[in-house]
Amino acid sequence: MICEKCGGEAETVTCNGCGKEVAKLGAYCYLCGTGLQGEIEETDADDFSDRILCSDGTCIGVVNEQGVCKVCGKPYIPET
Repeated sequence: MICEKCGGEAETVTCNGCGKEVAKLGAYCYLCGTGLQGEIEETDADDFSDRILCSDGTCIGVVNEQGVCKVCGKPYIPET
């Protein structure tokens, strides 16, 4: 299956809930919500314990390596 976002090849599985062939993008079918079989391997990129959230109280972004929020672009200001 071709990924709609990046155009690359995506691994597919058949969902036990809806019976459709779907790209394995997570633990659940994105069409019906049924849990997909198999374990999803965690990678170092999935480690959220050391992320820094944006200091803007209304933004949901995460601060990147340059100290700037990936969503709103504001620089990180630590709490005092």
